Amino acid sequence: MAEHLPNVVVTDDALAINDLVDELMAAAKREGISAKEIHEEVDSVFEVIFDAMKHREGGLAG
Repeated sequence: MAEHLPNVVVTDDALAINDLVDELMAAAKREGISAKEIHEEVDSVFEVIFDAMKHREGGLAG
């Protein structure tokens, strides 16, 4: 996930992450992926992006 984030400043700002969630959901919809499908895979898109921002190098180690 981290390697696919846009070149944005690493942040823990909830509003900035919410904007990324909105962009992700809009992109998924354009590709025919429903919000339901996404939520079947992850409990919280916000948490996935938040964790990816913290671990931009990839992985969750460290």
